[in-house]
Amino acid sequence: MAVDISEDQFQGAVLDKSKDVPVVVDFWAPWCGPCRQLTPALERAAEARKGKVELVKVNTDENQGISMAFQIQGIPAVKAFKDGREVSGFVGAIPPAKVEAFFDSLVPSEAEQLVAAGDEASLRQALEVEPTRRDAKVKLAQILFDRGDRDEALGLVDGIEGDFAAEGLAARIRLESDPAYAAAFKLLDDGKREEALDALIAAIPTSDGLEDDIRRAVVGILATYEQGDPTARSYRMKLSSALY
Repeated sequence: MAVDISEDQFQGAVLDKSKDVPVVVDFWAPWCGPCRQLTPALERAAEARKGKVELVKVNTDENQGISMAFQIQGIPAVKAFKDGREVSGFVGAIPPAKVEAFFDSLVPSEAEQLVAAGDEASLRQALEVEPTRRDAKVKLAQILFDRGDRDEALGLVDGIEGDFAAEGLAARIRLESDPAYAAAFKLLDDGKREEALDALIAAIPTSDGLEDDIRRAVVGILATYEQGDPTARSYRMKLSSALY
């Protein structure tokens, strides 16, 4: 059964609690017929995911301040919170199947939990569950690369587009077999990012068809800087000038 909470409990029971587990709030009132239809479906969905999601109820008649704060204009209204903020919701009595789907969207999938664990065994298991999962491939490829399993790492990230880390890692693996570029990556491994960037960008005019891989490698390195970093901005301009 969902617990009824008051306005003064909302901070702790919803916003603070949602930093540990998703919290679903059922805004209802005793006179609301559709509320009585929806609440049992919400309670069944929450019970089926016990420990993974919390469900609480707020009587809008008795807690008008919090109802106004979240702009509740019709009931039943359901809102979900994660990490202290509202992330999704709906208004009206929806069918049980849609209630289940709503709760599923809040609970991490098995693959998501495995990727979050981040160790090699978990990442391999995540790819067994979802073979095309990009984030698992990239994280696993980095682990393999760091220990020297470059061929397997390349097999995981080669062909992934739109992910700077994946494209950069694949480009590095292809390039560093050539001594002309290996020295630049050695600088990178020694913590000398700017020197590595300078060396790679300087090699573009004589790269003999490898411009795209150098570009991918440079962009991958630049992605490791904080967003808005002036050094990264400067090197993006240098890269652009060298390419065009």
